[in-house]
Amino acid sequence: MRRSKLDSIDRRILADLQDNGRMTNVELAERSGISAPPCLRRLRALEEDQIILGYHAEINAEALDYKITAFVHVKLSSNNDHDLRKFEETLMNLPQVRECFLLVGDFDFLLRVVAKSWDDYQKFLSSELTNIAHVAQIKSSLAVRRSKFAPGVPIEEITKK
Repeated sequence: MRRSKLDSIDRRILADLQDNGRMTNVELAERSGISAPPCLRRLRALEEDQIILGYHAEINAEALDYKITAFVHVKLSSNNDHDLRKFEETLMNLPQVRECFLLVGDFDFLLRVVAKSWDDYQKFLSSELTNIAHVAQIKSSLAVRRSKFAPGVPIEEITKK
């Protein structure tokens, strides 16, 4: 059952889990000011309503020798729905592509790509990405450092509409 509103307890649960996805139900309940059983029911409802989509560990890419992060704009020669979806499906098999966004504007897609070295990134571009059907143009921006990382959404901005 999808809820149209999130109350202050739901927002607190979401904010706490977004900050620490390993928080126990007992901790969530204490921080939310309710007992554990109703907290767990709320948590399950947030999952069932697909407000919470999953739980993930944040991995230190550099510790695993992934030194390169690139943001790649891709323009396709065809914008029909079939070709857009086919491009997206192809990316699912490229582990270097960590995120993909369909865009409105000069380019069709924005990709976040990781690589262990400049050579690996160049090989990815020349042997993988440029060989995908309908890829017409690629523009790369290489990240020097990540200045901010705030996954999720700004829970504190959710109003009680």
